[in-house]
Amino acid sequence: MLSIHTLGELKVTCDNQEIPLPPSKKTRALLVYLLLTQRPHRRDRLCELLWDETDDPRGALRWSLSKLRSVIDNEVNPFLTADRERVELLTTHIKIDIRLIEEELEKHVLDMNGLIDMASKLSQPLLDGADLPNHHQFQNWLTYEREQSNKLYLKVLKRLTSCADLPPIDKLHWCKVWLEANPYSVAAGQSLLGALNQFGYDEEARSLSKILKERFAKARIAWSSTPVADTNDELKESSLDLSQQLLKRQKIQFCSTPDNVRLAYATVGEGPPLVKAANWLSHLELDWDAPIWSPLFRELAQDHRFIRYDERGNGLSDWNVDEISLNSFVADLETIVDALKLDKFPLLGISQGAAVSIEYAVKHPQRVSCLILFGAYASGWRVDASPEVIKEREAVMTLTETGWGQDNPAYRQIFSSTFMPGGNTEDLNWFNEFQRQTTSPENAVRFQSAFGDIDVRDQLAKVTVPTLVIHSSGDRRIPVNSGREIAASIENAEFVCLDSDNHLLIGQEPASAQFVQAVRQFIKQNQ
Repeated sequence: MLSIHTLGELKVTCDNQEIPLPPSKKTRALLVYLLLTQRPHRRDRLCELLWDETDDPRGALRWSLSKLRSVIDNEVNPFLTADRERVELLTTHIKIDIRLIEEELEKHVLDMNGLIDMASKLSQPLLDGADLPNHHQFQNWLTYEREQSNKLYLKVLKRLTSCADLPPIDKLHWCKVWLEANPYSVAAGQSLLGALNQFGYDEEARSLSKILKERFAKARIAWSSTPVADTNDELKESSLDLSQQLLKRQKIQFCSTPDNVRLAYATVGEGPPLVKAANWLSHLELDWDAPIWSPLFRELAQDHRFIRYDERGNGLSDWNVDEISLNSFVADLETIVDALKLDKFPLLGISQGAAVSIEYAVKHPQRVSCLILFGAYASGWRVDASPEVIKEREAVMTLTETGWGQDNPAYRQIFSSTFMPGGNTEDLNWFNEFQRQTTSPENAVRFQSAFGDIDVRDQLAKVTVPTLVIHSSGDRRIPVNSGREIAASIENAEFVCLDSDNHLLIGQEPASAQFVQAVRQFIKQNQ
């Protein structure tokens, strides 16, 4: 059993004996990234993360993997697994200090000594000295992980100060530590004031009360020296806790299709299942924290066991595949549903995933409780198209082959500006970069060609499950008339029009909340 200590400086031990680590900071960075993300990563992604400036990034990655194997692998437990496309660190038999603390904190009852030990460990910086300032993607990830570690620290301090076994004098000490660590927490300020008053430190309590009143007034935070239920910071804290729980529960696994394509799928949340059919430009590990998808996904995962997957040629699924077509997309959905042994479920289809969902619902009506389609189209760009449209689309495909993988996002902006014209600069920059990480230039061309041949118009009248069609009124990628025609062709289908110009909804826009509300209500009506 390996033990890896991430709080403070990185340290690896086996049977309480410290194992010397490679001196290379990038090799250590690779280890901690694989360790804490706890999911497979594409080799291209790891090269981009740590070796984007080198002439041979794949060679550098291979060298670092060989060094890590010599440190952590053994005959009993080969922890590092890698193939031509992916790398993963299997953590089943690895003790990770911060993950153990997370698990302990889920318990309802914790003793005083255990909480003090946690607080002592969490007071140390996460991965002290692991910074790589010139590698911005890795540094941003490390900064985020440190923020999560600090939130754990504050959570431990809060539980410690309310621990019944804690002697009053110790409570006073830990209340001070809590307020120092989180100076804008109303609950921390109230706890310290209460402890000071309990010991009769009236002068110190009056001085602190004045300081806190001024501090919170400047920060425009409502303040009362008397504890009040559901204070703003408590609501924020519970919201953060929920976000952490959902993030932690995301579980990525793999299954294989009948034609031996390995598909990646993710499950997150609890409750009845909700399946989202894959659509182009997906990546399970990246879109979970995306400014576009993440808010919608997290909302849906509050009520359901939310299931999504990367279709073949995309994200964490196999890129080198023989077939990319509507038939193969439907077969991929069938494989995921069978792998999870789902009996009946709501099915959500977005963009070309809507056509896949329509085909599936016609083929397996007994398994689909209701069908939700967003930004849908029933026929691709080649179907009944004029010579001018076909010529324009083929020109874009030619540009894709040469421009998709380039660092200059000028070409990819063609897609960003039509997928989400309402996005700000940050959203568009993220989406430009996201496109490049989801698939190869060759596959991007193959997908565009396959989408042109989609035609499920004859299937619409055969849909027998309750159906909700949602479309943005100003969608520049797929005009709203496409959604209206689908709703009119499916018997008893409902139609909801969102006040948005975006084909892909942005988390902060009002239409996103309307989308989630419509989906929730429709699923509830058809349970």
